[in-house]
Amino acid sequence: MQQTVGDDAEIDYARMTPREFRELSRAGGYRRMTTRNVCLGHVQCAMVALPEKLALDFMIFCQRNQRPCPVLEVIEAGSHTSRRIAAGADLRTDLPLFSVFRDGKLAGHVPDAREHWRPDLVTFLIGSNTSCDQALNRAGVQTEKHRYVLRTAIETDPAGPFRGPLVVTMRWLTPKEAVIATQLTGRFPFNHGAPIHIGDPAAIGADLEHPMTGNDPVPPMPEGLVPVFWACSMTPQAIAQAAGVEFMITSGPSLGLISDLRSDQVCMP
Repeated sequence: MQQTVGDDAEIDYARMTPREFRELSRAGGYRRMTTRNVCLGHVQCAMVALPEKLALDFMIFCQRNQRPCPVLEVIEAGSHTSRRIAAGADLRTDLPLFSVFRDGKLAGHVPDAREHWRPDLVTFLIGSNTSCDQALNRAGVQTEKHRYVLRTAIETDPAGPFRGPLVVTMRWLTPKEAVIATQLTGRFPFNHGAPIHIGDPAAIGADLEHPMTGNDPVPPMPEGLVPVFWACSMTPQAIAQAAGVEFMITSGPSLGLISDLRSDQVCMP
């Protein structure tokens, strides 16, 4: 499925293969704000690249906080190519957008990270909850609207310099959808698993005034819906800021790496 930059309306992203989408991203041809509904049925990943001297502490952090940071692959320093889950992917170019952090501050978003890449970076690929969308849709749970990425007052389990708040994805669902989604996502431990909380956002200190994706506060919830919260793979961005991490490159907000893994093959039966 060869596509050219600029014909966005003609592209069926849902049916595109992961390799095709990575090639399109490398060419700068994906301009949407999220990779939701891209390559449906494949595992999407957040990316975190940081200096080798911090890599062991970050790995320990991920082990202690597996709900937000389920690691699927680690790429050693000196390499920027996935070998296991996105064969041949150049992790400097094959995502639609990258976030660059310096001394705990967001330095900017870039569509190509080669200018910022360092030879000492170790790269982590972390499973994303977006990978469950096809399974949720098949089960009758809507995934198209009412989703927000929020910081919470829940502190992660620290390791070395890495410490800070848990980030969650909040979805507003009907009570029936909430039950189905809880049961279903529990089968996907490499994509954050079951919800960490259902109900009042204040109970976990969810920051509704400052969502991490978008500038506007979360609007009032429609009547008849229930807020459901999953751990989120944007937690490392919040950690980088809270801990003042020297240098880190991550995938852009809501814009992940599309892996070759099939979601149904990495879940529990």
